Amino acid sequence: MTKPIYLDYNASAPVKPMVARVFARALEDIGNPSSVHGYGRKARKAIEDARARVAALLDVDPERVIFTSGGTEANNLALAGCGRRHFLLSAVEHASVLEAARRRDGRTVSLPVDADGLVDLDRLEAALAGAGEPALVSVMLANNETGVVQPVARAAEIARKHGALFHCDAVQAPGRIPLDLRALGADYVSLSAHKFGGPKGVGALVLGARVLGARAEPAPQLIGGGQERGRRAGTENLPGIVGFGVAAELTQGELESAPGLARLRDGLERRIGAAAPDARVFGAGVARLPNTSCLTMPGVRSETQVMAFDLDGVAVSAGAACSSGKVEASHVLGAMGVAEDETRCAIRVSLGWATVPEEVDRFVELWKALHRRLGACPDERVDARANGLSAA
Repeated sequence: MTKPIYLDYNASAPVKPMVARVFARALEDIGNPSSVHGYGRKARKAIEDARARVAALLDVDPERVIFTSGGTEANNLALAGCGRRHFLLSAVEHASVLEAARRRDGRTVSLPVDADGLVDLDRLEAALAGAGEPALVSVMLANNETGVVQPVARAAEIARKHGALFHCDAVQAPGRIPLDLRALGADYVSLSAHKFGGPKGVGALVLGARVLGARAEPAPQLIGGGQERGRRAGTENLPGIVGFGVAAELTQGELESAPGLARLRDGLERRIGAAAPDARVFGAGVARLPNTSCLTMPGVRSETQVMAFDLDGVAVSAGAACSSGKVEASHVLGAMGVAEDETRCAIRVSLGWATVPEEVDRFVELWKALHRRLGACPDERVDARANGLSAA
């Protein structure tokens, strides 16, 4: 039996062995971190040690790190707690940013992107110049579907010039591209541990120096306790936070392997392009995460591809994981001007820390086999199991 292949790191990376070990040990720590006895102090020390490790990931002071349940809560905390009612968001933001803004009783401006997926900075400048009220701008560092890296530092500079706060969803960045809060110029940065080998269910919102200096910290959205310096109530997820800290520390050395991932990704795209010249890779003309490829198999629906690869033991996705259960066109590709029929034939392949060349080779061969079988005469109503869609 062929070993299963996991190529969906942007949805969730496999937990690293060392992280799993410290997570398991932390499950045995019975103390509440808010308790003053020895058990509680031990738990508190473990959390603060992890906070320091996460802070080091962005080269900031530990007091700026607010632990959350993940990237979605971090995004919500930034938008709901910033005190602003006017939001300017890139059209390709994660749903947790778009929905958080939409549910606020205020005004939301969607900033268009070009055909490569890059946010229009001239539109941002013009929108802020005519805002007439304090605003928050949110531009993600790297897109979860296409991997396209945004000009965040420049966008943050424009926001500062107009007195706006700036939020950056950097969930996909750790271990793949450099991550430095001062270089980004952001006031809020969101992270999620499970995207880079940590446990699920834990993340952080990291505050910029300007926020602390102006005493403009986000208003807590969970109340009832003094945890996280009064910023987020609730007993801390000790095992998750400890695992998060270890993953953050391990990630510091992963940038050295990023060029290798990029070579694997580029080789994958090159071979598929040679086999199917009409296949398209989105964002290929601009800077992308080294591990991410969003590509089409012309004439074959995304969900059909995902099912067929799954039957052959290969895990890929049709867009964002939080939306993968829905048969709907990607708002990211739609914002890039991609026609809906082409959008519905796109999948995302994302590599990671445990990916080896043989796995990429296997995926390419399966892709080519599936394209030969279905690309010329697709049947959108086909059922994968009943009709034997396995490419092998």
